[in-house]
Parts: sequence; structure tokens; C-alpha cells
Amino acid sequence: MGAGPAGGAAAFTAARAGLTVALVDRHAFPRDKLCGGGFTGRSHQYFCEIFGTPPEPGQIETHHSVSFHAHGTDLGRIDGIPPLHLTMRRVLDTEICARALAAGAADFTGRPVARLDPEAGQVVLEDGAELTAPLVLGADGVNSMVARALFGQAFDRGRIGFGLEVEAPAAPDNAEAPVRIDFGAADWGYGWHFPKTCSSTIGVGGVLARNADMKAMMRSYLTLLGQDPDQKAKGQFLPFGDFRRVPGRGRTLLAGDAAGLVDPITGEGIAYAMKSGQLAALAAAAALREGRPETALARYRRSLRPMHRALRQARAIRLMIFARPFRGSFVAAFRRSGQLRHLYLRLLAGEIEYPEMARATLWRFPAFLWRSIRPGNRSGA
Repeated sequence: MGAGPAGGAAAFTAARAGLTVALVDRHAFPRDKLCGGGFTGRSHQYFCEIFGTPPEPGQIETHHSVSFHAHGTDLGRIDGIPPLHLTMRRVLDTEICARALAAGAADFTGRPVARLDPEAGQVVLEDGAELTAPLVLGADGVNSMVARALFGQAFDRGRIGFGLEVEAPAAPDNAEAPVRIDFGAADWGYGWHFPKTCSSTIGVGGVLARNADMKAMMRSYLTLLGQDPDQKAKGQFLPFGDFRRVPGRGRTLLAGDAAGLVDPITGEGIAYAMKSGQLAALAAAAALREGRPETALARYRRSLRPMHRALRQARAIRLMIFARPFRGSFVAAFRRSGQLRHLYLRLLAGEIEYPEMARATLWRFPAFLWRSIRPGNRSGA
């Protein structure tokens, strides 16, 4: 269920493995999706690995410059960086869905689900059609109907993030403008300005429980960027590192946003969605080959261990970026340390993962702590 990056990658992989696949989504494609559209080097790498070829020409735009800001401080612009890709989810998701259908998945897009019985593996559509399968994959986003059916709620409101976003008119210099990241534009979150040919995608996101008035944060950020602060923004919950350690139950699996697989620092979700969808499909195929569909979840969970470990390490690093006592030290370290900036860019490019980033960063934590708590440098939590 769900035909975006996670569901599309899963359906493509499963169909290629010879499974009979029904690809269900309440929306017909193309459809709009609230997302900044950052398509990192990791996303590009996973896309090519899963689908065999890169996205079609024109589906992504590439920038080689980025500007960083943190808690109101300009950390500088870096040019000549590894490619940072941008996309529009309306375009990307349509291509992913089309590839899954071309691989042999049956098309049930544009047909909302009326009822779901995970234990029976039964999905009843609003038009009366009934689907039954030995395995069900919930790849239906942060508000997952499948997760609600399994656990009573799609996410923990105490840990979930929330984002607001606008598509502003494209500026004349968007092709040369840097991608902009503002750590702290929202509390325990960030702002983004992604310059594209057709528009400028601008948004803020952060931990919901720490941002009582996200609309005020958005207005402030739009004003900072010289945009109309009163333009209408769209909002959506965002998984922010609160992933499900057991991504499913019984013969039902969860992938992508439905499993909470989103980077808690950068907000990157497309790469983790595609990869988790692929891993879920491979686990399903292996379990069904053995005639033991009930083993798919355990197989899938084992395959997710490296991803889960990386996200746990990202949460540890996030403390140094967003926790109020450490902010000043982080800003100073990021500004003066070329190594730290280079590591972050390599992370975005998919050249390294969080274990390498953690090894190079967490050893600094004692110094961060001392500089943050020494007399004359105290601040509130």
C-alpha cells in the first residue's frame, strides 16, 4: 500500500523477483507531495541500484553550491561540492510508480482503501474490490493507515516532527543559486531553500512538541529570505528519527515514512524510503520462496540493522546541533572546521554514512560540553 518511493521500489523489486504484486494507492499519479525534493547523492545511488538506470533526463536538477546557516549565524557558502540533486515529487514519484507497473505490478492506484485486515492479509477498496495476499507492505507515508491498523496510531505525537512548505516563484538566478540549509530555523529543526527551475521550494520543519507555533517560524523564515510571509503554506507531519524498531507485525511490514525512516538531522527520506522498500521486497521474496511468509518480518528487520544504527548515531549527533547548551559550540566548530563541513557534504553525497560521521564527530563531544558549560557561557535548555 503506497506507490511513492518506498512502495514503488518494493513493487518493482518484488515483481522482478517473480512475485504477484498489487500496487495500491489512494491517489492517481501524477500527484503532488509535500516534500522539499532534496535528492541526495545517496538517493541517486539507491535509485540506480534498485531500478538499474538513473532517473529520466529532466527529472532532477543538480547544484554544486550550498550555503549553511545556524541559529541566525551565516556559516558560509561552499562551492564545487559533490552534486546535490533536487526534484519535484510529482515528477519523481510518477516515474517510480511507472517503473513498478512496467515491471509487472498490477495497477490499483487512484483507488482508496476502505478497510484493512492485516492478520488476514486482506485489503478492501472503496470500489468494492477485495485483495488478499500472504504479505502486506505498508508504504503509505507518515499517516500510515497500515501502521494505525497494526499499532493503533501511525506515530508518537511526542516525537514526531512537523513541516511547513511553500512553492514560491522561481528567482532569475535559481540555476546558479546555492542550496540553503538553516539549522535552527525551527526549534530542533531546520529551514531549507531549494532553488529549482520551476520554483523555489522553501520550508521549515522541527520536532512538533518543541514548536508551539510553527506558522510563526515559517513567517519569520520567509521574511528572512525576502519572501511574502503571508503566502499560504502546506503542512505535514515528518518522521524525525523516531523509527520503528520492529517495522511491522505478523505478515505485515512497514517501509519508508510509515516506518519512521527519515534522517533526524537533514530530513532526508527519499533514499531511506527506496532502500527500505527494496529490502522489504527482498525479505518477502525469500520468505515466500521457502513457503514461510511469517519469517519475512524477521528477515527484513535484520536487513535494516545498518540503517537503524545509522539513524541512532544521527540522533546522537543531532544533540550537538540542536540542544540549546551546545549550539554556540557547534556553530563555532562548523565554521572553523573544514573537516566537519567536508564530512557533512560527503554524508549528503552518499560517500559516507553516519557511522563514519559519528567516529569523526562524537570524539569532540567532551570539548563541546566543556565550552558550553564553562562559567560565562551558560544558557537555558
